[in-house]
Amino acid sequence: MFKKNIEAKALQRLSGADKKKLRRTAKLRFPQASDEDIDAILPPKVEITVAKYPSRTLVYGIEGELPMIFDIDGRGHELFPTVYALWKVPDLLPAFTLKGGEVSHYILGGADLMFPGIRIPPEGLPPFQAGQPWSVKVPGNPAPIAVGTTTMSDAEALKAGLRGKALRIAHYYKDLLWASADGRYVPNEGFYDDMVVEDPNFASASQHDSSEDPADGKQDKADADASDNHAGDPSVDSETIEDVTAGMSELNLPDEKTTEEPTEEKEHQHLSTEEIDSLLDKCLLQAIHTNVKDKDLPMPGSTLWSNHILPCRPPGVTLDIKKSSHKKLSKWLQSKSSSGLITAKEDKHKKEVVLTGINRKHPDFMAFKPEKRVQEPVEQHDNAVVEGSGSNQLEVEETYKPSSHVNPIFLAVGADAGKYYSASEASDVVFRYVEKENLVKPADKAKVILDVTLCDALYKGAVKKGSAYPSEIHKKDLGSTFINRMQIHHRVARGNEVVVRKGAIRTVQIMTERRQGNKKMTRVSGLECFLLDADSLASELQKKFACSTTTAELPGINPCEQTSDIMQAVRIKFCLVTISGKKGQYEVLVQGGVIENLAKHLVDHYGVPKRYIEVYDKTKK
Repeated sequence: MFKKNIEAKALQRLSGADKKKLRRTAKLRFPQASDEDIDAILPPKVEITVAKYPSRTLVYGIEGELPMIFDIDGRGHELFPTVYALWKVPDLLPAFTLKGGEVSHYILGGADLMFPGIRIPPEGLPPFQAGQPWSVKVPGNPAPIAVGTTTMSDAEALKAGLRGKALRIAHYYKDLLWASADGRYVPNEGFYDDMVVEDPNFASASQHDSSEDPADGKQDKADADASDNHAGDPSVDSETIEDVTAGMSELNLPDEKTTEEPTEEKEHQHLSTEEIDSLLDKCLLQAIHTNVKDKDLPMPGSTLWSNHILPCRPPGVTLDIKKSSHKKLSKWLQSKSSSGLITAKEDKHKKEVVLTGINRKHPDFMAFKPEKRVQEPVEQHDNAVVEGSGSNQLEVEETYKPSSHVNPIFLAVGADAGKYYSASEASDVVFRYVEKENLVKPADKAKVILDVTLCDALYKGAVKKGSAYPSEIHKKDLGSTFINRMQIHHRVARGNEVVVRKGAIRTVQIMTERRQGNKKMTRVSGLECFLLDADSLASELQKKFACSTTTAELPGINPCEQTSDIMQAVRIKFCLVTISGKKGQYEVLVQGGVIENLAKHLVDHYGVPKRYIEVYDKTKK
């Protein structure tokens, strides 16, 4: 992102209203940050400046000091903290920990973070979704070295065999954004020009604390061992995760993956080069028979490998292209293209081989009989989650409803414009329209020509006045652009009760904080989104945890309490909006720090998906 030297075209101070808006946006973008964390990087009583760059990137900094936040798209959707902000608040973002300091050499060279370079903790890969901001740390060093965006979810990563790109790096130590600061500095002695290693002071401090506190000796000893022997057993420093999912280790994936790795490697070592070549061909045929459709083309070779080839390999077998006779993915794909099974060409801009076509009349394709495979359990969580039993069974699914923009497309292909569609179903509709109207560009099969109806559906009202409408679109962008023009909804079902609400589903928030007398109090809100009754849950938790519980209405004006006769006609409608409003309506307060057991109870007993639970422990500061 900041590899090339680009001068800012404007620098100005933020007004008071803009500073408050920036703080609100940062709070939403970094949900695990406390108010004190936001105050640390964006102090409320100092001047904040914004530097505007020709690429629309905005860089916010404390006047006369250091840049703290940058916004890639200039609209707040891709807001990231700088490494200076992360050095002030190391746990502002969840972090991936590298396998060792040697891997940091590639990050500081501008490379993206790959899954093979990440240290997987014993409790399994932490939960995350695609498009989330994450930081990068080195074992034994509390200061993050880079920040970026996740490229896939944890479920997709496991499905791909923990291969491929994990984090698209946006900013890192020693890049031009870091160098643009007048008072730039490094956080500790572990930071070098070309790599970052463990901090000697941090490691020695951990050992000192271990000897002083016998009560915490076991935990501190484990942390010190992880710092001193970062090339040995994988572990994660407790500081890197305490604010993300404190006490959520029981909710993570089981340890079976790590215990199977030595067996997989052993089995892979017994495969000869000819057997690996044969297995590669078999996985390719299985993938193009079952997963890869013509509408998905063109497809980058890396996507074909991670999302389609690897999931087709036999259980317990590690498939490594480097162990084959081809050595490289590009050479293997080009050899399959030479045989006539597929069509592939090299993208000179991305420097990657792209799959452009499949010859389904090829003798190898026609002779191959695909295997029927049982879906992996992790795949059940992609679109819907069904857990619990009896009346507590819960189903959650994101759906899309056609809007006035895309209604003509649905009518043209005979699809019902009044029903709800999943993302894949909505994408199928627009590709059916393209096929019906024969809009694929003859000279370039990867692009779609936009007729009047399709152009209006995708861009009407979104293009600035005076700007020309595009005449074509790439196939890989067509589905996502079409879905973005639809109305997002979410469907929640529990037993016989089914609710469909407009907008994306919100999370359940569990927070532990200290009250007067240094006592702990746990709050849980957002229950209405998952059809949970606050009073019933409070009564249940009172018996389960043997503590006092209560319910309280969240702060704000309740329109249902209006008594004016003029408002009588809209009271009911207004009340419904409040119940499903932005902050929910009621919260349950539980005496004591039961944050770990409460989150586990919501997952196990009520089937609330883990990815929709946010945990904040404000007592660990």
